[in-house]
Amino acid sequence: MKFVAAIALFATSATAFSPFGGAAKKAPAAVAPPAFTVETIPGALEPMGIWDPLGFAAKADEKTLKRYREAELTHGRVAMLASIGFLAGEAVEGSSFLWDASVTGPAISHLAQVPPLFWALLVTGIGAAEQKRAEIGWVEPSNVPVDQPGLLRAEYTPGDIGFDPLGLRPEDPEELLVLQNKELQNGRLAMLAAAGFMAQELVDGKGIIEHLTN
Repeated sequence: MKFVAAIALFATSATAFSPFGGAAKKAPAAVAPPAFTVETIPGALEPMGIWDPLGFAAKADEKTLKRYREAELTHGRVAMLASIGFLAGEAVEGSSFLWDASVTGPAISHLAQVPPLFWALLVTGIGAAEQKRAEIGWVEPSNVPVDQPGLLRAEYTPGDIGFDPLGLRPEDPEELLVLQNKELQNGRLAMLAAAGFMAQELVDGKGIIEHLTN
């Protein structure tokens, strides 16, 4: 990106010396992104708007609000995967080709039953993904003021790590806002669902699929 910007800058400067005459056109000023506030961020939907009963968002500055949104998106995405994992893991119980179909019982007990190799692969995969996310979104710790821990990059949009292998991200801002709202709403629902799944299985030791089928 820096190389492309440098070439563009060079080309723009070179037009001032072009033999074809005419003054060089002034490059249009870059449009600054909208301020990240409780009034402008995605997810504030009618009739409630932004749900902030304890006033955390209302009291936060823009940098802090971005960190809140980054945390919400991350937890929502993990919760969506967890909710699917609960149901999928219990649905294939006893018939899976993994672990010789020896993992049984409610989903909250599955991780304790898998072999150590799975744990090593899981920790390695999560660590690599988190390191990549940190490199994209966070300012290097050596460049962060002591009073601003966890500082996000100024140009970074919370949750936007550039992962779009199917090219689904729309160019139109209004269409993008619709998708952002959908992701936030599904993530919020998934956080409640995952918490409910865990609480229910802790209460009686039965799987969610078992509850749904009995």
